[in-house]
Amino acid sequence: MPHTAYFDDLETRSADQRQAEQAALLRTRLASITHAPADWRDAAASVQGPDDLVKLPVMRKSDLSAWQKENPPFGGIAVSNVAHVFQSPGPIYEPGGISHDWWRMGRFLHAAGIGKGDIVQNCFGYHLTPAGMIFESGARAVGAAVLPAGTGQTELQVIAARDIGTTAYAGTPDYLKVILDKAAEMGVTLKLSRAVVGGGALFPSLRQEYADRGIACLQSYATADLGNIAYESAAMEGMIVDEGVIVEILTPGTGNPVEPGEVGEVVVTSLNPDYPLIRFATGDMSAVLAGQSPCGRTNMRIKGWMGRADQTTKIKGMFVRPEQVAALVAKHPEIARARVVAKRDGQQDAMTVQIEAEGGDVQTYAASVVDTLKLKGAVEIVPVGSLPRDGLVIEDQRTYD
Repeated sequence: MPHTAYFDDLETRSADQRQAEQAALLRTRLASITHAPADWRDAAASVQGPDDLVKLPVMRKSDLSAWQKENPPFGGIAVSNVAHVFQSPGPIYEPGGISHDWWRMGRFLHAAGIGKGDIVQNCFGYHLTPAGMIFESGARAVGAAVLPAGTGQTELQVIAARDIGTTAYAGTPDYLKVILDKAAEMGVTLKLSRAVVGGGALFPSLRQEYADRGIACLQSYATADLGNIAYESAAMEGMIVDEGVIVEILTPGTGNPVEPGEVGEVVVTSLNPDYPLIRFATGDMSAVLAGQSPCGRTNMRIKGWMGRADQTTKIKGMFVRPEQVAALVAKHPEIARARVVAKRDGQQDAMTVQIEAEGGDVQTYAASVVDTLKLKGAVEIVPVGSLPRDGLVIEDQRTYD
């Protein structure tokens, strides 16, 4: 079967068409959520499209975990078509469906060139967590067969790959090297030519090593709660946002979008009718990449994983959280942004709060620092625009060598 350029027509929609169609889906999903408090439903009723999501609060994993403890297993969220229930660390329980491409991973596998005639050696775990099923459903969506290999027993994996003739690998970036090295040690030649990876960092040197061995390796960004969020295509210029989600990049600790191109927390709204999650914070940092992918897919791109958004840091024995820094900024309209810097002063912790503002009174800000951060610290007023746009609101410069 010839491999068509795109998984479906959604990938090449115009920006206006995508905005209109996602807005309609979003309104439908919001209207279906009846478990939420009345004030949330009132705010949701005023949301007309993705740009209005800022009216709604951000949902964090800690919120979901608390809801699930109060109302197991899914926290009162109305789910449907549940075929599996998975458990992630926390614990947090996720529903899983078996309808076509329920996790939306087929789009990624298609972009990686996997389709009918391929056999995918799926080395993601099938035990409790959904990663194995996420990639299996994607393989099924593109018509590929699957060897449900899971992790471990590497020698048996090599034998199976040889005997079956697996053509593609799915799993963490580093485990493929373990399989290839074991195959070389055993004197076995494998037919693997493509790899789709996730769940860890794909370092450029490792990708190049796979390329040198004749394996094209692409990565996706997915979570157990949301399924596929973004993925690479053969162009390998950023990660293309999946068509079934709306992605926002927010200042950590707030519900407010960053300026275009700035680093912030990835917050995702899933349009899955079976399990709609609205403004779900991933805890990951990224930034929007300007322009459109050379591969012809037209959706927004992000730069990939750029660190964790939970910058909570213990200073002088007290936790300082991004939400507290956001509260400090909100307390003074003239403050553009703030950054907490933790250092060592001799054998003691020291905290400096850098404040972007056009003037202002240091003593007033210092009092607000104590009020919001519950700690005393030095205050520096710096020119607006001078702090790095790297997504950090708490920077830990301490070393313990």
